[in-house]
Amino acid sequence: MKRAHLATALAACLAVTAPALADDTDPRQAEARTLVKRFVGTVKPLLTSTIQEQGPVAAIEICAEQAPALADQLSEETGWSVRRVSLKPRNAERAQPDAWEREQLERFAARAAEGVPGPMLNHGEVVDGRYRYLQAQPVGGVCLVCHGETLDPAVAEAIRTYYPDDRATGYQLGEIRGAITLTAPAEDAGP
Repeated sequence: MKRAHLATALAACLAVTAPALADDTDPRQAEARTLVKRFVGTVKPLLTSTIQEQGPVAAIEICAEQAPALADQLSEETGWSVRRVSLKPRNAERAQPDAWEREQLERFAARAAEGVPGPMLNHGEVVDGRYRYLQAQPVGGVCLVCHGETLDPAVAEAIRTYYPDDRATGYQLGEIRGAITLTAPAEDAGP
């Protein structure tokens, strides 16, 4: 029984990674993945330590002010456009997906509902002459503090203060709450 489950999981994993492996020949995909790791590798520990040291209300400020500033800084340093988007955006001004991003997010949500792990959900391709890459952001345990179904009243109030048009609550563990989206510089449009 365990072997059958393991075989099914392995087959699903290979099915998910096969398209990504085909795209790995494009150096822009490797660069995009590196930039995602850099962004997430900066923001996530900052959020985690802020929650541990100051509580979740203080972490909302990190998401509202420092995370967008970090994305802007990374964009300026690299020439790539780096943003966060969601089908249920918290930041109505910065996180609205365009048509391509919306299509990929809907695909990610469907695949996550089928059991594909969020970290495996990514997609890169040339769109209108520019290389674009999207990496899913699944809901982890710490995310539920500010994005879950039940929020502490102080957290809910802080969210209303920073994000009056918030739609990014009600998530459950493992759901896709959004993605990191990158667009290569124009000079890297490629084939």
